[in-house]
Amino acid sequence: MFYYLLKYVFLGPLLRLVFRPRIEGLEHVPASGAAIVAGNHLSFSDHFLMPAVLKRRITFLAKAEYFTGPGIRGRLVATFFRSAGQIPVDRSGKEAGQAAIREGLGVLSKDELLGIYPEGTRSHDGRLYKGKVGVAVMALKAQVPVIPCAMIGTFEAQPPGKLVPNIHPVVIRFGKPLDFSRYAGMENEKAILRAITDEIMYAILTLSEQEYVDQYAAVAKAEEAAARSEKERRFPRLPLR
Repeated sequence: MFYYLLKYVFLGPLLRLVFRPRIEGLEHVPASGAAIVAGNHLSFSDHFLMPAVLKRRITFLAKAEYFTGPGIRGRLVATFFRSAGQIPVDRSGKEAGQAAIREGLGVLSKDELLGIYPEGTRSHDGRLYKGKVGVAVMALKAQVPVIPCAMIGTFEAQPPGKLVPNIHPVVIRFGKPLDFSRYAGMENEKAILRAITDEIMYAILTLSEQEYVDQYAAVAKAEEAAARSEKERRFPRLPLR
């Protein structure tokens, strides 16, 4: 109930008024049945803009940190995500990927739409990064199509670290469903999973026209953070007099 109140009464109309998103290819999202919507991830607002424009309910696998934040703000965010039907996924530890796959398959088993960001985390610089193979595993195990989606302009509207969004035009573009039934029964073949994931990421890239980086986003973030730390260590800022 809270999900539909947010979508049609509170948050949805506000998002449409502020961002005025242009929607392309909505006819590619099936009216019924299970499917995966796989998109790029540029902004915190992605979680709300895509559900606001879809006719069907979509459930995202959200990072567990959204549900465990400290203080009043943390509790409000957690309540919001739970009420909106989003599923927390712990991304730490060896079992993190398997837990996400189990949760995702549970959504698909109910003939619902599952939203997933194959990059695994938000892009910190607006580029598209290498996808993780969990999306391929779920597509094969559940035997469902994958609809590529590109969020365009949300990085400029709400870049990482910005709480209040900028007013910036947004385009949400859906591509034709990708059918991987030819790989049925091969969900344990690493080369197949990589090929499927790369095909999905290429479809997203074609829609979004981003620059592509053949590296995991989390690795790129860590390397840049380490480089900044090393630079600060070697060239510390002198105190102002």
